[in-house]
Amino acid sequence: MSDSPQVQVSVLMRREPVQGPMARWQSHRWVLDDVVLHEAGFGDEVRCLRETEDHAQWLFPNWSVALFPDDAEGYWLNATSPTPCWFVMWRMIDHEGHAPRAEPQAVSLSYHDAGRWLDAQETVETIPAPADVVQWALAFAQHHYVPEVKKRQRPQSFRGLTDRFGQPASVSTTDKRKGGAGQGA
Repeated sequence: MSDSPQVQVSVLMRREPVQGPMARWQSHRWVLDDVVLHEAGFGDEVRCLRETEDHAQWLFPNWSVALFPDDAEGYWLNATSPTPCWFVMWRMIDHEGHAPRAEPQAVSLSYHDAGRWLDAQETVETIPAPADVVQWALAFAQHHYVPEVKKRQRPQSFRGLTDRFGQPASVSTTDKRKGGAGQGA
């Protein structure tokens, strides 16, 4: 794939009954159950781990999560947040002859990836990442992330005045523009 450092993960998705007033419109929902480091014993095939009338759990193995130098800020933002996490973007997929199921489309450790997916109206869920993965991402981010140098902002009092159309405007403290009665008398 690429020379970027990466880790293989497996995603678990869960179908569960909906509780409370929302159950009037939707009997079940899909949620992200877990993201775990991939193990050879998981294989490479998507499979149902368990299914009942109310619950189901599906395994989506062998997802690559790569780190890229140009997204180091996104990893740094995640790794230094109070709860560093995996970001999983998933979609409902129809399968002929079967009920639709939630399937992951991408997994990332970058805040920027998650933001782009959310901006595109995708479903994104998070789950806490293990400490060793967070340290791995943080070390990568610290090596590649260069914070942008902030330029000093000029005080607002020195900005030129403009009207709402962007034309130069002036402010006067004299009474030279009092209209109406009393002028020219």
